[in-house]
Amino acid sequence: MQDLVQYTVRDGVAEITMNRGPVNAIDLDLARGVIDAYRRAREDRAVGAVVLTSAMPEVFSAGLDLKLALDYDGRQLRAFIEVFYYEMHEALYRLGKPVIAAVNGHARAAGVTWAVSCDMIVAAEEAGMGYPEIDVGLLPAMHLVHLPRQAGRHRAAELLFTGDIVSARRMQELGVVNHVVPRAQVLPTARALAGRLARKSPLAMKLLRDAFVRANDLDYRRAMEGVVETMCSLKDSPDSREALRAFVEKRAAVYGER
Repeated sequence: MQDLVQYTVRDGVAEITMNRGPVNAIDLDLARGVIDAYRRAREDRAVGAVVLTSAMPEVFSAGLDLKLALDYDGRQLRAFIEVFYYEMHEALYRLGKPVIAAVNGHARAAGVTWAVSCDMIVAAEEAGMGYPEIDVGLLPAMHLVHLPRQAGRHRAAELLFTGDIVSARRMQELGVVNHVVPRAQVLPTARALAGRLARKSPLAMKLLRDAFVRANDLDYRRAMEGVVETMCSLKDSPDSREALRAFVEKRAAVYGER
């Protein structure tokens, strides 16, 4: 687990670095490693803020490991989601310290989930971000709940329904990303922002962040449970299996009758 996720502390900031080469494709071990690091940061009295980033020079995370997803049925996918969505959300909800995503490279699908689950995002201007789940027979589950609140219903629908990859600058225009900087400046910018936050009163910051996440949680969890059930049902369908096989085999998908 340690080699998949690195945890270091410098100047009051915990840096959590994903390190599952070549593209930080998410499996249960990587998901649990990041969640464990969040829990560690919560208990670490030397830490006032957290940065999540990637050890891959040009990739933040490519999303769910689709070769594993191909083998999942709906029940197995639900077990994965229990960890990746629900346990991660709970760990972040209870963390009591601000979390900044340093998106140094491309982020796709569940890789974007890592980023938008944080409180703030600093992204590389070279990075592309998007939700291509529709093209591999899956649903962009969390993003059906999250993105319309950030970007507005119609702009969210276009991104989620087309699966298009857009620039970090465009994501900033849509209200998803806070800062866009050259790749070499992503981590320094995130560190500087996190450092400012880490120097605040620990008690005041904890109470502020706790109040912030409570105020913005709304009916988020209930909405998430609904889209997760739909996603797991889709996973058991012939269309989902065909789309995933086609992606892995690098060919065009052939669907049945509509």
